Amino acid sequence: MEEALIGKLDVDPEKRDDWQEVHNYIQAINFSIKQMDQMPLSNRLLRETHAVLLRGVRGTHKQPGEFRTSQNWIGVSLNHATFIPPHHLHVPDLMSDLEKFMHNDQIHVPHLVRIALIHYQFETIHPFLDGNGRLGRLLIVLYLAGSGLLHKPALYLSDFFERHKGEYYDQLMAVRTTQKMEPWLRFFLLGMRETTALSIQVFRDILTLKERIERKYMPTFHVRRQANAQMLMKSLYRVPVINIKMVTDLIKTQTNTAAALIDDFVKLGILRELTGQRRNRLFIFQDYVRLFKK
Repeated sequence: MEEALIGKLDVDPEKRDDWQEVHNYIQAINFSIKQMDQMPLSNRLLRETHAVLLRGVRGTHKQPGEFRTSQNWIGVSLNHATFIPPHHLHVPDLMSDLEKFMHNDQIHVPHLVRIALIHYQFETIHPFLDGNGRLGRLLIVLYLAGSGLLHKPALYLSDFFERHKGEYYDQLMAVRTTQKMEPWLRFFLLGMRETTALSIQVFRDILTLKERIERKYMPTFHVRRQANAQMLMKSLYRVPVINIKMVTDLIKTQTNTAAALIDDFVKLGILRELTGQRRNRLFIFQDYVRLFKK
């Protein structure tokens, strides 16, 4: 997780592709949420978001932002595929039907059931040559935000699906082979319940951490340094990995002053140095980041 929070040039070159995928995902979330202020959740938005997801990463040469125009499959080869999605000529009509279902108020189903059906259908259509899994998971967040169930894009089932990867794929395949939807719906809703409970607990833990730091550590700073300490502390919840230059720019001060403030935060245990180097050091708000690893 730490690597996802630092700059690209500070990442091990062998891991920069993974770093770029994570940052593309973040950019795609921000892009699509902003676009939904101007347009509804639609195939156009999904295509545009897909282009952001695949920019400069694996799959960048596989028609980013466009529905596929050739056959794809899940497995090592077409002849040994575990699943073969619909023919590419059917993709536009199938995605058009899915878009209509997203907004069909005449079909009265709860939002969580509807998005479970939408996610299943999207993954079954597999409308793009690459990036379907990433966009399919993002689609859940976009639908919940567009439906007013989420005010912020802060509920991701990716971790639940990853921890139950085998069952996730088995449940999707079971619907395709048996036409029985209920087991998939139960699995999906279990994921929503577990993920929601975890998100609520993380939020509570953040509030507890914030209260502890405000009560225990902030009063130790001299009154003349309180403003800078508070400014840095507030910033760490937004950018939990920092360097001296970032703090210098943040509090608009000299390098030595910023370095001294960081040193105080390290002594208090708020920050921890990441690199072990004497130059170009990075510091992480460890207790905060750790909350997201549970």
